[in-house]
Amino acid sequence: MEEKELKTSPKQRFFIIVIAVIMLGSIIASYAAIIINGGASKGGSNESQIDEAKILEYENNYNAKLAEFKEATKGDYSKFVAYKSEVKAYNEASANTGGVQTRDLLKGDGKKLAEGDSDYLAYYVGWCADESVFDSSFDDNANPTAFAKILDASMGMIEGWNLGVEGMRINGVREITIPSELAYGDQMEICGGYNKPLKFLVMTKAKEGILKTLAEELDTAYMKLQYAYYGIDYDAEM
Repeated sequence: MEEKELKTSPKQRFFIIVIAVIMLGSIIASYAAIIINGGASKGGSNESQIDEAKILEYENNYNAKLAEFKEATKGDYSKFVAYKSEVKAYNEASANTGGVQTRDLLKGDGKKLAEGDSDYLAYYVGWCADESVFDSSFDDNANPTAFAKILDASMGMIEGWNLGVEGMRINGVREITIPSELAYGDQMEICGGYNKPLKFLVMTKAKEGILKTLAEELDTAYMKLQYAYYGIDYDAEM
């Protein structure tokens, strides 16, 4: 199966990946942008105040945390990647009617997610009607070898995602089809236009233990690195 990965700029990713998208570092970046703007106004200038050695330090820290995360999530990866073949083209018109549709591929053995429950983590793949993947937890959408991030549902999800995971058990895998009005509608361009339906493969995980710790550490390392790329030394500013 051939996938066509959508190319986005770093600034676009900051905005888009609130999806379950949507996204590990990009979810945080919305908060980061506020701090960045505030810092610029206080200092009267947004010129870079960080040297290359410090940027390299943040890069090394992020890569170290990423390596830890990949090692700790190998078991989950092997389970989830087995369902990657389910990522395939679908009829856009059909997906845009009938509300949120779900299909359980693996029934979990943990707690059942109730309405409004956001106390969980999730690995995911999000794709368009033409089979192009716009985001995923994989390190590479086309040829994945490991996980590179995990979604924290407490950061806020689109309505269709929240409806789609209701009744799902932790450690389960579910396919969710979301019509446009419960995704981004005419508020954001995605999948080549507006009012586009989306599909997700989701594997829910308990927000606890080593996975919770590693996810938080990876989030923080990513955020610090993004600050550095914008010329701000997070440790010095905070």
